[in-house]
Amino acid sequence: MNRAKELAKRNLRRLKRKSRIRGKISGTADFPRLSIFKSNKFISAQAIDDVAGNTLAHVDGSALKLASNVEGATKAGQAMAEKLKAAGIEKVKFDKNGYQYHGVVKAFADALRDSGIKL
Repeated sequence: MNRAKELAKRNLRRLKRKSRIRGKISGTADFPRLSIFKSNKFISAQAIDDVAGNTLAHVDGSALKLASNVEGATKAGQAMAEKLKAAGIEKVKFDKNGYQYHGVVKAFADALRDSGIKL
C-alpha cells in the first residue's frame, strides 16, 4: 500500500473515533469542551460552549511559534490555562479529538492540570 493511501486510511479512522467521542461529549458555558488539534508542525486548542456554539478561549501554536512536540505542547497548555483562568473557567471536558493519549496530547493535558485546570 502506498504512503498516501496509508495516511488517508489513518485519518479516516481518527475521524471515526472523533465522531464517536463527539456523540458523548458536549460543553456548556460553565463546563466547556476543550478540543485539541495537532498537525506535524503546530498544536492548537479551543474551549467550546456547544450549547451556544461559541469559542470561549483558544490558543494557537503557530501564532506563538510553538512546535508540535512535547515542549511546545507544554507551553501551549500553560498558555491555555492562563486564558481559561482569565475567562473564569476552572473545569473543562477534555476532547482529545480522536488522538491517542500520549506524547503531545498527554503533555498538553498535564500542563493544564499543573496550572490548576481540572479535566
